[in-house]
Order: sequence, then C-alpha cells, then structure tokens
Amino acid sequence: MRIAIVRLSAMGDIIQSMVVLQFIKKKYPNASIDWIVDSQFANLLDECPYIDNIIALDIREIKKKRSIFKLFEIFKKLRRLKKYDLVFDLQGLIKSAIIAKFIPSTETIGFDKRSIREKLASYFYSRKYYFPYHQNVIERYIGLLASSLELEVKNIDIINKEPFFNLSQTKFKRNQPTIVFILGASFASKIYPVEKYVEVVKSLDARFIALWHSEEERLMAEKLRSLSSQVSIVKCQSFEELKEMIINSDIVIGGDTGPTHLAWGLNKPSITIFGPTPLERNCFITDKNLAITSGSMVNPYKINKQDYSINQIKPEMISSLIRGLL
Repeated sequence: MRIAIVRLSAMGDIIQSMVVLQFIKKKYPNASIDWIVDSQFANLLDECPYIDNIIALDIREIKKKRSIFKLFEIFKKLRRLKKYDLVFDLQGLIKSAIIAKFIPSTETIGFDKRSIREKLASYFYSRKYYFPYHQNVIERYIGLLASSLELEVKNIDIINKEPFFNLSQTKFKRNQPTIVFILGASFASKIYPVEKYVEVVKSLDARFIALWHSEEERLMAEKLRSLSSQVSIVKCQSFEELKEMIINSDIVIGGDTGPTHLAWGLNKPSITIFGPTPLERNCFITDKNLAITSGSMVNPYKINKQDYSINQIKPEMISSLIRGLL
C-alpha cells in the first residue's frame, strides 16, 4: 500500500500530525508512507523511522515571488509522482487540498466542510469525514486515518506512543534536574512573560536553560539571564539542535508552540502554557505532559491575538506542576 500525507506547515502542527504514522505502520508494516511538506519545514521530518520519503515543495518561494511559473513547477513535480493508493490531507486548507488533488492517487481523503475553516477545501476530496473543528487535533488526525484504514487506536495507545524520533541522551551530566524554557511563539499573546519565568526559577532548585532562535527570543533569553544567575541561554540554529536540547532535558516549559509540542512527540515531560489558544483542542494531556490555562474564552475558529490573559497565570501554579513532574 502506498500512502501520501499532506501536511505542509507549521512546526507544531507537523509534529502533532506525525502521531498517525506509527499506528499505520503497526497495522500495515509493509506500507510505504511519503510526506508532502513545505520545504522550510522538511528537516522536521528527517530521521523519523516511519516515513519512507519526504517530498518538499518550495511554497514559501511562491508566496515571496508570486511566481506562476514556480506554481506550475510544483504541480508538474506532483504529477510525476508514482501513483498512491491513498492521499490524506491533514491540513484542511484550500492550498493543501489542491496539492493533495494534484498527487496521482486512487483516493484523496480529508475532512468534510463542517470540520474545517476553509470549507471549499473539502470539494477536492473524493472521500471526506466529519470530525468537529473544536475537537482535539490529535484525535482528529487519528480519527481521519482510522476511518479510512480501519485502525483501532485508543487513548491509552496515544499515551503509550513511541517517540517520533530516535533518542540519544548523552549531552548533559548534572546532579540537578534540567528545565528548558521555550520563550518564543508565533505571536506575542502566546508568550509567557519573562518576569514570571524568573519567579518560577527562584522557587526551584534546578538548572534552567532558555532556548532562543530569533532575535526577539535572544533578547528575552538575555533578559531572563540578567534577572537570574540560575539561567543559561542556548541558541538553537537547527531543528537537530532543538531536538537534542529537548531530549537531554528533564522538563520542557513553554507556550502553545512547536518546540513545546516536540517534547510531547518525544515523550519528554512538559508543561504547555495556554492563553489565547484552546487547550482542549491543541494539547493531548498525559501523566507527564501537562498544561495550564488562563481560562480565557477561546473561539478556535477565530483566535483573538489581543488576548493577553496568559499574563494572569501565576508562576507558583507552574512551579507546583514542575514539582509534581520531578
């Protein structure tokens, strides 16, 4: 059986989508699974043992140059692919649905128009299923695949999932637990304030590492270090470096963003902090993957980026969760 999965972006969504792979391989060990992704996120999928081929599309270049020729190049690249039995669009956007439709296949499968924000996307699928948009994303992804492939996946199976990447814990030697802070996020109101992270640091005897990639994150990390000598800062230039830091940590803490979701995918203890985004939809809680929310009323169809309620979450509540995990 040849299967293609379309999930173009972004980091956190791709990582959460990857949960479906091991359950496909468990029932169909000889299945070939290819993943179609935006080239800027292709390295996220490297070293995943369940993916046979990564097909990277330069979608960012099309947006940047608005080139119709680049678009035709992508369509030609897709048309040249060997025919698949099934193509799944896990993204549910018009662009991902069109890409899925251009891939040669017996069937193109996705969410129905009641299940996605861009309802037109559903018209490009030959088979479609209803899973409410507000439903937990992990349950949606698995539900879509399970409906088509007759998989039986229970919550306990998700909790006991295999890590999405091979683990090699070798970097740190320490007598204190290592807690990693993910300071950035895709927009400002998802970011927990540095001053409140300082209060978390002061309440615990641990080694803290603040990771940064962008210039904005660097400034936050340096501010955090200036306010507490317990904090070290580390630049992560690549996904491999980020993965290594998370693998070698004891707990990862951050907002609703890709690196925090990566900890879940690696089965590393984590605490995800929610403000303007929906905890119930975006986080699959386990005994070691916890979450805390401001309790703000969130509309998953229209996120309010001016909702800074994350600032109201008390540091001692996060510290308490950390102690429980330790």
